[in-house]
Amino acid sequence: MSDESPVSLACAVLTVSDTRSAGDDTSGNLLAQNLARAGHQCVRRDIVKDNVYQIRRILSDWIADPEVQVILTTGGTGFSHRDYTPAAVLPLLDREIPGFGELFRQISHTEIGSSTIQSRAFAGSANQTLIFCLPGSNNACETAWEQILREQLDSRHRPCNFATHFKNREEDN
Repeated sequence: MSDESPVSLACAVLTVSDTRSAGDDTSGNLLAQNLARAGHQCVRRDIVKDNVYQIRRILSDWIADPEVQVILTTGGTGFSHRDYTPAAVLPLLDREIPGFGELFRQISHTEIGSSTIQSRAFAGSANQTLIFCLPGSNNACETAWEQILREQLDSRHRPCNFATHFKNREEDN
């Protein structure tokens, strides 16, 4: 870590669930709290049913919003017939970040063993907005945050991080 001031990112958290409500959205709360502790702002937050078109509607609005730099989704990335997050989000991406899903499953293997192959966690970017799609469990969200996202959204992390891309964009304007 360097001594420079960290870049504060404008983030959004979307919980994809047919059963969660604002009162029991523990994984969404965990992500929003971790963002705040890291000095980022949670500028948008929502819960949506696991429906391809409802997910796309919200994400498309956030992707088009210049105030949103990073989107974290939680839920809908499993392998059941009701998990639609990949089908909803992948067509919206301009570019995928394959290493995120690969690393997440590698780390998860130490926690849940071979069950990690049923995780379809992934990441990418759309309209210069980073999107990270995480499983819905608190444990998976905590693992993704502590092992990957905390550092990659910290502009002081070396040798590279995603936050620096936003700092460079601001300097270009």
